[in-house]
Amino acid sequence: MNTSPRRALVTGGSGDIGSAIARGLAGDGCSVIVHANSNIERAEAVATEIREAGGQAAAIAFDVTDAQASKEALEFLLADGPIPIIVNNAGIHDDAPMAGMSEQQWRRVIDVSLNGFFNVTQPLLLPMARTRFGRIVSVSSVAGVLGNRGQTNYAAAKAGLHGASKSLAREMASRGVTVNVVAPGMIEGSMLGELYDKAQIKAMVPAGRPGTAAEVAALVCFLCSEAAAYINGQVIGVNGGMG
Repeated sequence: MNTSPRRALVTGGSGDIGSAIARGLAGDGCSVIVHANSNIERAEAVATEIREAGGQAAAIAFDVTDAQASKEALEFLLADGPIPIIVNNAGIHDDAPMAGMSEQQWRRVIDVSLNGFFNVTQPLLLPMARTRFGRIVSVSSVAGVLGNRGQTNYAAAKAGLHGASKSLAREMASRGVTVNVVAPGMIEGSMLGELYDKAQIKAMVPAGRPGTAAEVAALVCFLCSEAAAYINGQVIGVNGGMG
């Protein structure tokens, strides 16, 4: 019987939410691969923190929008065996009212979230299916559920993840693979303070406060567990009651 820890790839794993997810999965006994777009030092810092806490982690950097670079990086990782847990957390936002939005703003945001989802997930599916176990969780946003002014590109990208995940769940369920989406609302971190003040957050969030990265990570980690085997094709909000 193979008792080695399951490997888990977390894209965008060096940011606020991504690093919380990486730490949570490591705490659950996974061997975590912390991904960064280009700054391997940030990913390595998270991996080092996990190792110093007694967990297993490594770092990798590649651009999820580059299909060839993604394929080569994943082939390198697959040489050591299948990766049964994927958390698609990589994403960017570049906000503007659509009337003033550039084509580059539109394409880049969608490219990272949606094409990145394909480039990372597709190569890992068959090795995962052969093991009869898989957990794919994509991190979306409340904007993909409710919409948000100035974020038509971001909302479109995240809503696309919802449809893709629901469809992939139907394709992979018989192989013991689940595919779900976690859609955070306003979460404490480097970006939130730049966009909203405390009064705005209290007015917009029924809970009256922002969430924490740890609260998002707790749900992601549960969805990656054995216990979540019958939760499939779902979009689950972590938003303090926003909708």
